[in-house]
Amino acid sequence: MKKIVYKSPEQVENFSLNRFVDSLNKYAKISDKEVKEALKDFDQYETMHVSCLVEVGVKLIEEKAGEKTAKEYFDAHAEYFDEGKFERLRRITGYLVGTLDRWNDAKKAEESARVKHSVNSAVDDAERLVALETQAMAQNVAYAR
Repeated sequence: MKKIVYKSPEQVENFSLNRFVDSLNKYAKISDKEVKEALKDFDQYETMHVSCLVEVGVKLIEEKAGEKTAKEYFDAHAEYFDEGKFERLRRITGYLVGTLDRWNDAKKAEESARVKHSVNSAVDDAERLVALETQAMAQNVAYAR
């Protein structure tokens, strides 16, 4: 039976999948199967910290219900983290930035127009790469003439 450690090593409980799924379903509809798949990485551990569960929960809720709902879930469980804050980081021309509060309208428009990539986009990326290579070859041939 997997154990969950809360704030200190003395605060240990048996892990309950049903309880975890129920806590997630207060924020988004997530199936047992999806939760089990997300927890596969932790199968090797007999004991884990509750913050690991919160991070898995944030990821699942963000996929199903969006960043705002994931933040609500995180904030409700922030007591298990030292920092106690949720912030999305974006990499802009080599800099890591958090919120968009201080950005001007043009920069905000540029960010919203960006192509969002997902883990499952590998096939699309491969197709784009072939198209770009074909285009580059055509330009090189034209340039060599």
